[in-house]
Amino acid sequence: MYQKLKESLWAFIVVNNPDLMFRLQDEYSVVTYLEEKVSKVMPTALKLLETDKPSHAIIELCLNEMTADLKPSRYQYILGLLQSYFSNRHKELAELGTLTYVAVRLVDHCQEVLDKFPFCEKSKESDELSVQMQCMIGDFLLNLEDY
Repeated sequence: MYQKLKESLWAFIVVNNPDLMFRLQDEYSVVTYLEEKVSKVMPTALKLLETDKPSHAIIELCLNEMTADLKPSRYQYILGLLQSYFSNRHKELAELGTLTYVAVRLVDHCQEVLDKFPFCEKSKESDELSVQMQCMIGDFLLNLEDY
């Protein structure tokens, strides 16, 4: 169960938070991060195992607990804005194979705006946030070199 939880958490991070994935890799702290997160939910997992819950349900419940602080995904939010408001550029970046890289850079570039709201499920629906993010993304894309 421990290994399955680590694998599930890593898969979630790769898809939803590649900015975190790259940071953890740069700091050589992937294993430590995953082990800390999984260790915190193991008591819950063990209790659920005793109730004969199916393992997939236990993993899902534990994954929700482990990823609560990673939601909503800033990366996925930015990808959505790119696709909605900059669809030609989104398509071009995807074809070049640089979409993930650019979106991760945009997470860092837009950090101040996202922190100002603060970014959460409620604020991600804000028109004001969307407009500010579109401006930040547009400026970033205009200044992107070699794309």
